[in-house]
Amino acid sequence: MVKLTWFGHAAWQIEFNDSVVIIDPFLRNNPKSPVKPENLGRVDYVIVTHNHDDHMGDALEIAKGKNAKLISIFENVAPAYEKGIPEENIVGMNIGSEVDFGKIKVALVQAVHTGNCAGAVVTGDGVTIYHAGDTGLFGDMKLIGQLYKPKVSLLPIGGFYTMGPKEAAMAARMIGSQIVFPMHYGTFPPISTDPRELKDALGPDVLVPILKPGESFIV
Repeated sequence: MVKLTWFGHAAWQIEFNDSVVIIDPFLRNNPKSPVKPENLGRVDYVIVTHNHDDHMGDALEIAKGKNAKLISIFENVAPAYEKGIPEENIVGMNIGSEVDFGKIKVALVQAVHTGNCAGAVVTGDGVTIYHAGDTGLFGDMKLIGQLYKPKVSLLPIGGFYTMGPKEAAMAARMIGSQIVFPMHYGTFPPISTDPRELKDALGPDVLVPILKPGESFIV
């Protein structure tokens, strides 16, 4: 059993049987998040897709307070060395391969955006989840699907900074996930798109749960 909880924007908590992952923990200044960093329970891994404030968010605070591993592109984790986070918990990776952390595996994959960006593919308990981060549509999403075969994809649909519903629907078809969650919408006026557009575009063959911030879904 794997439990996904959306905290609004691109912030997700993924609970595997033996580990808890939080991705892009923009919580304290996120107007849609129902939780703040101090409300979180156990966290074992903090993954950041890129260094923009609405994704890096509270990552350093959480990694330090929870004694969790901080995983991101190498340049994004550099500030952690000055925040008192133990060096063994600072994992500066890059795009290219899958890393086995024991309880989970993490691959950083291409994204089309700014801010030392990547997507993250996380595998645990036999379930693979692709968090696209902030990205536009790009053809190699098909390769991500072919190589990692994610059962679940978390795709931005807000437009303006990222894909909109139209582009996200094409991305979902290329990736081939059974379950696709829309994210990165509704937080601020420029990204106030309707997630039902994605659901309608993908039709009945793909499950598109539309969560409210704080709601969970069990895979």
